[in-house]
Amino acid sequence: MRNFDITGMSCAACSARVEKAVGKLDGVSSCSVSLLTNSMAIEGTATDDEVIKAVTDAGYGAAVKGANKSERSKSDEDALVDRETPLLKKRLISSSAFLIILMYFGMGSMLGLPAIPFFERNYIGNAIVQMTLAMIIMFINRKFFISGFKGLVHKAPNMDTLVALGSGVSFLWSFVCLLLMTKHLTHEHMMMSLHMNLYFESAAMILTLITIGKTLEAYSKGRTTDALKGLMKMAPKTARVVKDGKEVEVDIESVQKGDIFVVRPGEAIPLDGHVLEGHTAVDESSLTGESIPVDKEVDSKIYSGTMNQSGFIKCVAERVGEDTTLSQIIKMVSDASATKAPIAKIADTVSGYFVPVVISIAVVTFIVWMALGESLSFAIARAVSVLVISCPCALGLATPVAIMVANGVGAKNGILFKTATSLETTGKSQIVILDKTGTITEGKPSVSSLVCADGISEEELLGLAYSLEKMSEHPLSNAVVEKAAEKGIKGFDVSDFSAVPGNGLKGVLDGKEIIGGSVKYIGSFVVLPEEIKKASDEASTKGETPIVFSYDGKIVGMISIADKIKGDSKEAIGELKNMGLRVVMLTGDNEKTARAIAAQAGIEEVVAGVLPDGKAEVVKRHMQEGKVAMVGDGINDAPALTIADIGIAIGAGSDIAIDAADVVLMKSSLKDVSGAIRLSRRCVTNIHENLFWAFFYNCIGIPLAAGCYIALFGWKLNPMFGAAAMSLSSFCVVTNALRLNLVKVHDARHDRKIKQNENRESKKENKMTEKTIKIDGMMCPHCEATVKKALEGIDGVAEATASHTAGTAIVKLTKSVDDALLKNAVEDKYYTVLGIN
Repeated sequence: MRNFDITGMSCAACSARVEKAVGKLDGVSSCSVSLLTNSMAIEGTATDDEVIKAVTDAGYGAAVKGANKSERSKSDEDALVDRETPLLKKRLISSSAFLIILMYFGMGSMLGLPAIPFFERNYIGNAIVQMTLAMIIMFINRKFFISGFKGLVHKAPNMDTLVALGSGVSFLWSFVCLLLMTKHLTHEHMMMSLHMNLYFESAAMILTLITIGKTLEAYSKGRTTDALKGLMKMAPKTARVVKDGKEVEVDIESVQKGDIFVVRPGEAIPLDGHVLEGHTAVDESSLTGESIPVDKEVDSKIYSGTMNQSGFIKCVAERVGEDTTLSQIIKMVSDASATKAPIAKIADTVSGYFVPVVISIAVVTFIVWMALGESLSFAIARAVSVLVISCPCALGLATPVAIMVANGVGAKNGILFKTATSLETTGKSQIVILDKTGTITEGKPSVSSLVCADGISEEELLGLAYSLEKMSEHPLSNAVVEKAAEKGIKGFDVSDFSAVPGNGLKGVLDGKEIIGGSVKYIGSFVVLPEEIKKASDEASTKGETPIVFSYDGKIVGMISIADKIKGDSKEAIGELKNMGLRVVMLTGDNEKTARAIAAQAGIEEVVAGVLPDGKAEVVKRHMQEGKVAMVGDGINDAPALTIADIGIAIGAGSDIAIDAADVVLMKSSLKDVSGAIRLSRRCVTNIHENLFWAFFYNCIGIPLAAGCYIALFGWKLNPMFGAAAMSLSSFCVVTNALRLNLVKVHDARHDRKIKQNENRESKKENKMTEKTIKIDGMMCPHCEATVKKALEGIDGVAEATASHTAGTAIVKLTKSVDDALLKNAVEDKYYTVLGIN
């Protein structure tokens, strides 16, 4: 994605024009223009020169954002500096000062103010003063005329065109009246009548009121980027690098990967890396939103932009420049704000045609009132009112300001949406699929209990188990290794080591075979004592994984390994359910263990025995029943995260998972999943409110300005009040979007359930039939997953649940499936079908 700064845009019609012009270029696959940040993001093969030429030909300016890293970061910061508000304030103050004087001359007598004797009956002199003051105000606000008429020349009229035409027509009509007054110097009554038709004050008032609105809008728009500015300010500009044994303060851009740097108490950590020396507590709330400091010691990970609170640490840089976590967060938030949500397409389409249509309505209004016999002054007033009350900006700002604010709120709470589309879609999720390990559980298996065979001590069991498990990199093996290290157990050298995926490990120790694995796997080699079988069943019932060990053909014992559920998982899952979401747990564990973990977490629906490559298939199947949000943290979750409607990477998991996800959660808390959905829903609601206001305002305001309600209610609108209404419309939209800053993403008190299509689901379930297949040969969870995958590959099979302990597979069918087809699918995987019921 390439980014450009765009100049000269004043309203949604401008951004739509730029987007249309660049989108037509050959080689541009996507183009998104942000009126909020005056920037454009494009993807494709078109050259920068071609893009800039297209923008220039459309009547606007364009420049590539910083070409190198340091320039780009400065460019990003410069783009967020609010330069517009100070300039508008100066224009507003100057305009207001002259307008007060103008209003005194134009409307002082109506308000009962004392008249200046010289001008009391000097109508021409009074008119000339009004014209002069109006011209001064028009010059101060000349930008409206330059931009507006430039848009007309390029056949791309914008909001400034409407303002310029409204003010310009009022001024020209008043000037004509002034010329006519000079021809009726002896007719005081005629001069008074013409003087009453002067609109110099309206011409000036329109410009001043629009400037008030623009100033308020610019100030509010500046507030929407506060979160992004805050993130950028967190990034340190320098680092203390150790060179030749001395500390040297250098610019952050010059630090290289592998450099040693130091951080003192109270300083911000400048780079991502790990601690070499020292220990401290680090405030990581800037990244995770978690206010409790995190203890750091040797080998602990540290992140740029976090605050060192208590100790002196020496660290090594691992990620520098744009690769640091903070830089990636800033880029993610910035890019998300530059993209457009699907909901914005309606407003963008309307904005593209809005101004030409309004000008046409103004012309028709003028013609109709003249045809009805009204005076020229009356018809002009109605046409000018139509021009100045119409506001395309409210339509154009309705979505981007809400997206920008919501992204900022998310970033402050460690919730990062990659695009505006993901921000909109997350709240529409109906099914949340949670990977078990590392998402619901801590992802750190630990030994929970040891059961020793007769004559075997715990030290002997651990020593044999350690000797075998240290050869494997499996997480369960790591748990045994850590337990042995904790007890100070030393292992033995094992030869002829081999791993049987989904079953266990084998090797040779002192010329005798040593085996470790599942109950079924060990049972195929030796006879298991009843106490081991009983202990194994008890462990599975508690959600633990039992590993049985044998040595020289004899059982030596069993080690139970548990992966505890996170402290807030149950509460978080309860929140998801309360929001009307269907929660599904996905795991490769056997059915019994999976059900035990699910029960602890409060989940009823479990899909167990799923191999990594089968996760995407499970997600696909559930996507037929509703919008699916897949939550995972590992490399093996990436395919499922990619294929789901919304992929959520939790706990800043593996880089691959983050790349595949649409939403990245910086903390490992499952409560951030409900927080992301909650924020998305509030954002979409806010956008709906903004769009309703923008459409409602124009649908009511334009007919009122045109005089459509005069016959019914006697309502007619002065152009000055039309300009005031136009000014406030955009301000109201932006102010409403700023209310999102008040959203507490973890406050579940106001959650509302979304309506699921329960009737469709119940009908679908009623149509399903079940068949139970008796199977011989399944020995382990791997076998269960193989059978499950084979059966679910058959057209008509909605779901298959296999159990190696029961020796069955239960299939749910959406239509009639021949038994022979089911049998062949299983037996093709080298298992024996004993019968189908």
